[in-house]
Amino acid sequence: MVKNLKEYTLEELEEIAKALGEPSYRGKQMMGWLYKGIKSFEEMKNIPKTFTDKLMAEGYSIGSPAILRLQTSKLDDTKKVLFGLWDHQGVETVLMKYRYGNTVCISSQVGCNMGCEFCASAIGGKKRNLTPGEMVDQVVGMANLADGPITHIVVMGTGEPFDNYENLSKFLRIIHEPAGMGLGYRHITVSTVGLVDKIEMFGDDFPQVNLAISLHAPNDRIREKIMPINKKYGVNHLIQVGKDHIKKTSRRLTFEYALIEGLNDTDKEARELGSLLRGMLCHVNLIALNEVEESKYKGTPREGVESFRKILENAGIQVTIRRELGQDINAACGQLRLAEEGGCVYNCDNSPLEKS
Repeated sequence: MVKNLKEYTLEELEEIAKALGEPSYRGKQMMGWLYKGIKSFEEMKNIPKTFTDKLMAEGYSIGSPAILRLQTSKLDDTKKVLFGLWDHQGVETVLMKYRYGNTVCISSQVGCNMGCEFCASAIGGKKRNLTPGEMVDQVVGMANLADGPITHIVVMGTGEPFDNYENLSKFLRIIHEPAGMGLGYRHITVSTVGLVDKIEMFGDDFPQVNLAISLHAPNDRIREKIMPINKKYGVNHLIQVGKDHIKKTSRRLTFEYALIEGLNDTDKEARELGSLLRGMLCHVNLIALNEVEESKYKGTPREGVESFRKILENAGIQVTIRRELGQDINAACGQLRLAEEGGCVYNCDNSPLEKS
């Protein structure tokens, strides 16, 4: 495995430069180029060839990802890419256009171990964690396909980000570095099924990054049917940790709630959810479940979603219905999945894109 320069913080890049006999400012120069979508050392115009030769001799690489498949939605121009990884695994990433800019939804793991029954990402389990550089590569790769800059990142793709906390943390620091992409923490959202110990750490480490908790039920009876994590961290425990997070960060918390027909979508559950969240500085993001071929669950019809929303609003809860993008290419919430299609991310020949 080659050493992808996007794996390193600014301080680490400066140390690499010094170790190779160069001034430390070469690190800042390198970082500046890495986030402009370059694919070769020759494109680093203000860095001497003698230095880039040393980098290559030491096994360092730009780490340009190979695009194995590109799909573009005919409904809303959402793009879903399958990136090939060095070990012949594949990971899916989505680029979405909104009126406020371009959002990239990245994956944090190859597969997922959380076992949520309605989510395609859990099918096949987790193969491995993604490195910080592999997460960065998804953002840079999608930036090369975008019309305009990337303005927001959501870590909501395949995997449970807090099950890969160390690499997630380094990714956040790298992507925030002003010498590189310089994306503000408040423009980044991380989603979790509710790993309580990591939520507590996250509030200390990244108080400005937005947190979204996948709740999907107002009580333990329903949540345990679809989310195994609830057997370890029950609903009341999770809500209390959410309240603590709000107090610690003074940031609004988002609860994601996928409406599943006949399971968690009745007026009774809506009233129970409103009672559970009343008084919290929070927002509920309602999602009509996006169907997965292997799952028995179906999404709630639109009129049921609207009824659920009105009950929450009457309880004083801020609520929106998520605008689902990329449904015709299986790029919507809960539809990204583990992919094993071969290919490698480094030093590959990026052949013509497969479009569909």
